[in-house]
Amino acid sequence: MAVSTVDEKTALVVIDLQRGIVAAPTTPHTGAAVVARAVELADAFRDRGAPVVLVRVTSDAATAVPGRTESPGRGTPPDGWDVLVDALTGHDEDVVVTKRNWGAFYGTDLDLQLRRRGVTQIVLAGIATSIGVESTARAAHEHGYHVTIATDAVADMSEEAHRNSVERIFPRLGETGTTAEIIALLKA
Repeated sequence: MAVSTVDEKTALVVIDLQRGIVAAPTTPHTGAAVVARAVELADAFRDRGAPVVLVRVTSDAATAVPGRTESPGRGTPPDGWDVLVDALTGHDEDVVVTKRNWGAFYGTDLDLQLRRRGVTQIVLAGIATSIGVESTARAAHEHGYHVTIATDAVADMSEEAHRNSVERIFPRLGETGTTAEIIALLKA
């Protein structure tokens, strides 16, 4: 379903727009394009007085998620890989959440931060569509939030994975729309 409304108490939740992730090759939008659209959304939310939540992922040996996978580890990330991009930082009113999992709810205070502000809907942007964004969208739906994904403000390392999330998964979890459509509803 195309985005139809923005609740009075809506928050923007930006997933993993940090140096090491934004620098990776993504599709169908570049990291720079996703950041630019996330900045547009963040500015519109701030202008409305609505919360902006910047989520970053980090990891170390002590807090790594346990469990076996068929995908090999990526080794030690370079210093500074988990620092949020400058274009989104510098706003004291923004909430910063640090996660150590794919999704932004498990093991963080995101739900508490949103509920304290009376938030009923979240708009999602970020990288990667099929990992951090989708995991957060699924958990938000399970927590009872209305979910909207800014489809031109998300990207993935795999075109197929991105398309699957946007075409098959997100419509089952909420609504989708472009940055311009969401901003127009914010201003209405």
